[in-house]
Amino acid sequence: IETRADGTRCIRARGASDDKGQVMTFIEACRAWKHVNGALPIPLSILIEGEEESGGANLPPFLRAHADELRADIGLVCDTGMWDAQTPAILTMLRGLCGEEVVIHAANRDLHSGAYGSAAANPNRVLARILSDLHDADGRVTVPGFYNGVPELPDALRAQWDTLPFDPAAFLGAVGLSVPAGEAGRSVLEMTWSRPTCEINGMGGGYQGAGFKTVIPAKASAKISFRLVFDQDPHAIRAAFRDFVRARLPADCRVEFLEHGSGRAIGFPIDAPAFGRASQALADEWGRPAVFIGGGGSIPVTHDIKHLLGMDVVLAGFALDDDRIHSPNEKYDLESFRRGIRSWIRILGALAG
Repeated sequence: IETRADGTRCIRARGASDDKGQVMTFIEACRAWKHVNGALPIPLSILIEGEEESGGANLPPFLRAHADELRADIGLVCDTGMWDAQTPAILTMLRGLCGEEVVIHAANRDLHSGAYGSAAANPNRVLARILSDLHDADGRVTVPGFYNGVPELPDALRAQWDTLPFDPAAFLGAVGLSVPAGEAGRSVLEMTWSRPTCEINGMGGGYQGAGFKTVIPAKASAKISFRLVFDQDPHAIRAAFRDFVRARLPADCRVEFLEHGSGRAIGFPIDAPAFGRASQALADEWGRPAVFIGGGGSIPVTHDIKHLLGMDVVLAGFALDDDRIHSPNEKYDLESFRRGIRSWIRILGALAG
């Protein structure tokens, strides 16, 4: 636990905000309610799962095998954040995910660039050219069929998002950037919440150690993630991407693909009673209305809960934009922890009716 220069205190640890601290926020809310009242206000099944970040495949079969025990009126997921430090939020839609690794092979060993330069296929060059073809000049993904199942954002939803107090310049400026780099003609909220993406997450090939080596590598690799929206099928996207790569392979090169998990996008109807009750409970705690927002990330379990158990999911959480999730020095404010506990207590009470 750390005291920062501004006097606020936080938990500083890997997973403090995403998502160990948020899980414990909910657990503490349940503990506090039982301590005061002797029993929880509603029957609860608590499911803690630790493989999501690595694309673990064990949860869906577990849900299928125990569907009768786990099925309930509503699901609660505590893996999201506030709109800002004083404004609670409920996520109503999340993007899906498709992870893929591609490895281009050529010669049977690394080669001397003086002896073989220009005569031998260079996997680094081949891969770089393929990756550069993934987007056009307007930022659209060029994989055939990629936008199948992607409708335009409904006018009513776009109008709602336009009312949110969001500053694109501040959003990008906080990470040292200044200009949106995605699809031309789209707002930043559209790009991050309701549009699909193709991102190159990592690249490797050839000599990368200290000093310098003039090699032509035998192989080069890249890790690619696709964030998916609405009815995009991750399996169809994976197949289309592989066809896209194969069509661009020159002679003497072969390709290897490695799959890194997938999940569909998900959305929930905010007019369901549970969403209204949760929203009011958050407003009672924070003194201002909760906002309904989209989410750019992926929480595959929400799709599994909806389609394997038949339950809508209320996604509420208390992470802040500066928590540095997935980065060194991740933190979770103690104020978020304390008021998150109070918020979940209010939500449980509201759901009990």
